[in-house]
Amino acid sequence: MSDRHIIRGGTRDRQIYEYAVLRVVPRVERGECINAGVLVYCRAESYVGACTHLDEARLLALDPRADVAGVQAALRAVENICAGGPAAGQAASDDPGRRFRWLIAPRSTIVQPGPVHTGLTTDPAAEAERLLDLLVR
Repeated sequence: MSDRHIIRGGTRDRQIYEYAVLRVVPRVERGECINAGVLVYCRAESYVGACTHLDEARLLALDPRADVAGVQAALRAVENICAGGPAAGQAASDDPGRRFRWLIAPRSTIVQPGPVHTGLTTDPAAEAERLLDLLVR
């Protein structure tokens, strides 16, 4: 088993977290998608974060007319909502859990959240990067 599958830290140090993969579905009627990011929420740490990576070549292989700039803007918006502050717009005043729940709500747009999964971590931000490497890149 490689290091990317290992959770470090003792049992007592780890916190429960939830995550969902962000998928890009350029043509909903075809049902094809590529993974383009992860959302991570850890209630115990009051953390919500997103890490994204768009493989433009893969996206264009699915749909040569895909709006790459629009998809990148949608992924940046998800990152901004997770980060909070003025860039999050109306969601800025929401707590991290509420922002996560809003972002994982099913939608039929080009950027869609996948199912929610759970795990244990000592560092939710590092977990987001690990999941990005494991599930997206």
